[in-house]
Amino acid sequence: MSVSTSVTARRMVAAALAAGALVGSASVSASAADPRFDRSHVAISRVQSDAPGFDDRSARSLNAEWVEITNSGRRGINLDGWTLSDRDGNRYTFNHYRLGGRATVRIHTGYGRDTSRDLYQDRRNEVWDNRSDAATLRTERGRFVDSVSWGRHHDRDDNRGHGRDDHRGHGGDHRGHGGH
Repeated sequence: MSVSTSVTARRMVAAALAAGALVGSASVSASAADPRFDRSHVAISRVQSDAPGFDDRSARSLNAEWVEITNSGRRGINLDGWTLSDRDGNRYTFNHYRLGGRATVRIHTGYGRDTSRDLYQDRRNEVWDNRSDAATLRTERGRFVDSVSWGRHHDRDDNRGHGRDDHRGHGGDHRGHGGH
C-alpha cells in the first residue's frame, strides 16, 4: 500500500469514527433533554368533581372538589406554566411548582395554603361539572399531556377507570368523574 493510500485510509477511518461519536452524543443529548419522556410519566390520576354534601360555595365544599396529578416516574418534573382546564375554559396555571418523582398533588378549587401535596385555585365558584366535563392537562407550551372526561360527552380514550366498583370510577373521589 502506498503512503498516500495509507494516509487517506486513516483519514477516512478517523472521519467515520468522529461522525459516529457525534451522532451518538447528539442522540444521547436529545433523549436526555426530550420533555416528552418526562411528560409521559405525568397523568391525571383522580377527579372529585362532585363534592360530598351540598354545593354551597363554602370553602369546605369548594376544596372537596379537586383533581389529582400523579408523576409515576422516578424524577421530579417542573410543572411551572402547565395548565389544568375544564371544557368551559376555566384554567389553573401551575406557578413555580415541581412535582416530585412518584408523587401526587391535589389541586383544590377553593382557597387554601399551597403545599407540596395540595394546591389551591383560589376560586369562589365550582369548576367541574357534576354531569359532564373534562379535565385537561397541558405543558407550558400548550402540548397535550392527559385528559379525563365524564358524562355524556366523554371521549373514547377518556373512559379509563369508569365503573361503580372501580376505585377510579364514577362518584366521590374517582378518576373520570367530577362536578358542580
